[in-house]
Amino acid sequence: MHAGRVVFLSDSHLGAEPLALEAAREARLHSFLARLPGWASSLFIVGDLFDFWFEYRTALPRRHFPTLAALQRVRDAGVAITYLNGNHDFWLGQFLGETLGIRTVDGAVTVEEQGRRLWVHHGDGLVGGDLGYRILKRVIRSPAAIALYRVLHPDIGWWLAHRVSRWSRVSREDRPPDTDRLWREIAEPRFAAGFDTVMVGHFHLVLERRDGPRTLFVLGDWIDQFTAVRLEDGVFTLERHA
Repeated sequence: MHAGRVVFLSDSHLGAEPLALEAAREARLHSFLARLPGWASSLFIVGDLFDFWFEYRTALPRRHFPTLAALQRVRDAGVAITYLNGNHDFWLGQFLGETLGIRTVDGAVTVEEQGRRLWVHHGDGLVGGDLGYRILKRVIRSPAAIALYRVLHPDIGWWLAHRVSRWSRVSREDRPPDTDRLWREIAEPRFAAGFDTVMVGHFHLVLERRDGPRTLFVLGDWIDQFTAVRLEDGVFTLERHA
């Protein structure tokens, strides 16, 4: 295993469409994961790997079994995996940690590797004007909301979640985010706190912006862009993967 390679990716949204429409890009992701053992030491999934994730006590979404198996093979090979929740797969549960050995994180994580100090977050709720979303986020991630959702039959729960997710995508404004605003509102406060690198997903935008030693990465997605960032020997590289 190469101790100097750390990989970051985000936003696959697996399950957003029928399997027949996602099969090619899902296979592309699985092929990428299969290359990590012996090549990288750790993988950070920066949210929204799945378009929805919820663990009932005795049920998991059958649709995602091949991806879970691919992640387990990566873990069994000794690659550490950290999974940050996103705004679609925020209900990360015990199965990922206890069965697959994946570290799950609610919110931001600090990564100190190879002389670099990173602040990593999915990216949702960080831009000003998201107060309503931040309030909703606290409500739906509460233990009471999780308990109530478990009352629903899994087939109903997953169907309902995908309907809401589809409505959210249709209703969202289809324009790229203001990159200056991302730098100002997300990156600069973390640079002031002592981080040299800020990394987010969520915006489905590929961005690498540098100011001297300070760098902001927006990770793109694994829907159309197939991008990841690699940290090796203290150097970040933004890559597109075939």
